[in-house]
Amino acid sequence: MTTPAESAKTIAKPAAAASAGQRVVSSDALLQGQSHVSIAHNGETYQLRATRLGKLILTK
Repeated sequence: MTTPAESAKTIAKPAAAASAGQRVVSSDALLQGQSHVSIAHNGETYQLRATRLGKLILTK
C-alpha cells in the first residue's frame, strides 16, 4: 500500500527525462522569480503557480 506522499514521489526525475531524449526546463526558468506564470497552449491560457511548500500547480 502506498501513501499519498509516496505516490507524489513518482514524478519523473530530470535526469531520467534527459536520458530519454526529452527536453527539460527548470521551473526557475519558467517562473523567473515570480510565483506564477501564464502559459498559452492550443488557444487556451493556463496558470502555473509555485506554492509555499515548493509544489507546482497547473490550472486552466
